[in-house]
Amino acid sequence: MRSFLLNSCQEEKESALDSFINTLKRLRARILRKRPDMDIGNVLLLHGNTQRRTSIRTRETIALFGWTTLPHPSYSLDSASSDYHLFSPMKQGLRGKHNEDEKVKNADKIWLKGKQIQFYEAGIRDFVKRWNVALERGGDYT
Repeated sequence: MRSFLLNSCQEEKESALDSFINTLKRLRARILRKRPDMDIGNVLLLHGNTQRRTSIRTRETIALFGWTTLPHPSYSLDSASSDYHLFSPMKQGLRGKHNEDEKVKNADKIWLKGKQIQFYEAGIRDFVKRWNVALERGGDYT
């Protein structure tokens, strides 16, 4: 199983919706370029439940790509493992500092690139375990 972490940052000139759809298009292009052997129609997408991610245009784009959106799990403090596995440790280096956006982006890139593949694999395995528990309990993790 291959997995990708996608962080969508809105460009100043784009609406939030256009920015997210353009991010999906860039992701698809990058997968085609970097993973030509991958079945591009066999992508499972798990993303937040915000309006720009559930809009008709977003759903149409995802359907056009042949991708499947995983249903968003019911709210649980434990269900967003990426928040704890990735973002909590990432923020520790920035805690107490007030930085410009560009400095934060660069610090995040350096932090993400500095992690071994085992770090990401562990986060994905942990997420799959949590997801399976939620499925076994009818969508309720708690």
